Amino acid sequence: MVAVAADGGAGYGEATGERSTRAKAEAAEAAFTAYVQERRASLYATAYHLTGDRFEAEDLLQSALFSTYRAWDRISDKAAVGGYLRRTMTNLHISAWRRRKLNEYPTEELPETVGETDAMRGTELRAVLWQALARLPELQRTMLVLRYYEGRTDPEIADILDISVGTVKSSIWRSLRRLREDEVLSFGRDEQESFGELVA
Repeated sequence: MVAVAADGGAGYGEATGERSTRAKAEAAEAAFTAYVQERRASLYATAYHLTGDRFEAEDLLQSALFSTYRAWDRISDKAAVGGYLRRTMTNLHISAWRRRKLNEYPTEELPETVGETDAMRGTELRAVLWQALARLPELQRTMLVLRYYEGRTDPEIADILDISVGTVKSSIWRSLRRLREDEVLSFGRDEQESFGELVA
């Protein structure tokens, strides 16, 4: 609607301001959409590594994207959006498993092994690795994802999870020991070969 000025002329300030605001909102939405389309695969991979489940990963990513979209105008450094999104996913994931407080962790059944001569390779090993990770408590799995997938340092992990650096170090050590001792994961391979897949 156009305001009429006291001298009888039309005042275009209000209409121009509305158009300007709408144009900014459309530009922000286009920038956000372009960002998500460009980086969706890597963001989904992070969500999957945190949750270990395809459907939970989709939900986690959707929640993090919604939160980021609402804060898009307040994020002044768009180069830091990736870190913001990953931190948001980590925080949402931690909040979810703190609310659940489960003492058991559901996993799919492990595949039967054919024989000692049939060493696992490629996608089979990765599938078994993810099953082994899924058997870890969520806090330990989250620490391993932050360390080996995200490349975070012990102090960064401690800050994200709001725990001490010593707890991070000891938990990661216990998690790695548990993975090294996993019979299914190391079946038919020596320890270095089977464990190397985790950090590859």
